[in-house]
Amino acid sequence: MDRREHLKLLITGSIGAGFLIPPSFSEEDLETSKKIIQDTLYGRTEAERQRDEQLHSETFFTEHEQKTVEVLCDIIIPADEDSGSATDVGVPEFIEFMMKDAPYMQVPTRGGLMWLDNQSKKRFNKVFIESSSSDQHKLIDEIAYPEEAEPEMEYGVRFFNHMRNLTATGFFTTKEGIQYLDYRGNHSNLWDGVPRKTLEKHGLSYDQKTLNETLKAEEYRKVAEWDDEGNLIRD
Repeated sequence: MDRREHLKLLITGSIGAGFLIPPSFSEEDLETSKKIIQDTLYGRTEAERQRDEQLHSETFFTEHEQKTVEVLCDIIIPADEDSGSATDVGVPEFIEFMMKDAPYMQVPTRGGLMWLDNQSKKRFNKVFIESSSSDQHKLIDEIAYPEEAEPEMEYGVRFFNHMRNLTATGFFTTKEGIQYLDYRGNHSNLWDGVPRKTLEKHGLSYDQKTLNETLKAEEYRKVAEWDDEGNLIRD
């Protein structure tokens, strides 16, 4: 099993099986919902948006560190026939942001990158990003499997676990990562009641008042309005 598939199983195991989009929920409905969220910046206060902008304007990693993070991310989640690699979907930029959003990560992350370079120089006489791909994978294999790692590699194991967690979080919260999992989540749905044939089979039917007040397919995208007395306003 490759690393990507292993991560996929870990992620799907934690969030559960995906829900299928009901037939009545069209792609147009989905795009409309996305636009509403984007237009309203749902869930973000003005102070939070300003803080995000400030953090995005700052830089934590040096150029060398950033390149090392990119190589690590693509070792953890390489490209395959289903989607791009971690760097293809911007995971290194996500990790850069997290260093500023959660400053407690800065020292162990920077220390781990230094440790990786030191180990690479001891083994291959080159820093990690200048080593061959096979040498890079050889070193990573020594710290990627905690139960098999030598005791002297404990620091590297903790560092790689940290980077793997960040990479998986960054990848599987992107549009591409979610599509790779085939996770659909909860979607609003239009339910137009019990099918008429089923009602007739049991000798039942909806009364006219219910039919008048029930949401109709052609009104699905309309925003409900109410009068001062709490009555639904209909065109």
